Amino acid sequence: MDGEPGWVPPEVDVKRANTARVYDYLLGGSHNFLADQDLGRSLAATDPSVRAIARANRDFLGRAVRFLAQAGVGQFLDIGSGIPTQGNVHEVAQQGSPGSRVVYVDVDPVAIAHSKALLAGNDNTAVIEADLRHPDQILAHAGTRRLIDFSQPTGLLLAMVLHFIPDADDPWRIVATLRDALAPGSFIVLSHVENESRPEKAQAAEKVYNRSVATSVQMRSRAEILRFFDGFEVLDPGLVYIPQWRPDSPADVPDDPSKFWVRVGVGRKGPAS
Repeated sequence: MDGEPGWVPPEVDVKRANTARVYDYLLGGSHNFLADQDLGRSLAATDPSVRAIARANRDFLGRAVRFLAQAGVGQFLDIGSGIPTQGNVHEVAQQGSPGSRVVYVDVDPVAIAHSKALLAGNDNTAVIEADLRHPDQILAHAGTRRLIDFSQPTGLLLAMVLHFIPDADDPWRIVATLRDALAPGSFIVLSHVENESRPEKAQAAEKVYNRSVATSVQMRSRAEILRFFDGFEVLDPGLVYIPQWRPDSPADVPDDPSKFWVRVGVGRKGPAS
């Protein structure tokens, strides 16, 4: 989309690439602009796998949400939810557990506008505009409180969002605030780009991304990503590359999973000690 169709909020700068819209482009969506497409093509030039990584992450999120629904989780807090696309969290969750409640949280006006349009009239979902860097505001938001009962198990989804929080903002403190609000039996679902398996490609992609988007990306090591699960049991198969997390078929795991340079995992909160 090179113009500015009617669904674009007036405050959106369509000439500057945006994280949610770049991801939408990589997934094959249509709610993106020339700047987002240019950045997506530049990322693909650094590593042709980036489209497959985006798709694989979306598939992982679906598998993880199905797993949580089967484990009895009936409410989900999806922070950094992005622009709606096929297989949204509420659709997946409600297939496994009818009546599941989902709160979508994003900071991007385009993602918010589309989510609200998609979910209009759906009383089991809410969309709130909030910044992950202010977790207390997310937890206290009226939209969150309407649907999420924090005395009951909750699925906290942090898919491909924490690498947009720099170390200076202490993302581990942010996640700890969210973890502490969750009841025993809750889960964290997390995916995060890493900088160890393909350091040259990761550094090249990071450089391309950060010169084009206001929200810069900070890739991390496996050990740094694992810290986000402090106090939670990381479930099998652990913190792994995307295709390795409970694939639907063994054939879905490539010979070299590290070419998907994103670590994913699911952690569960045990009973209070």
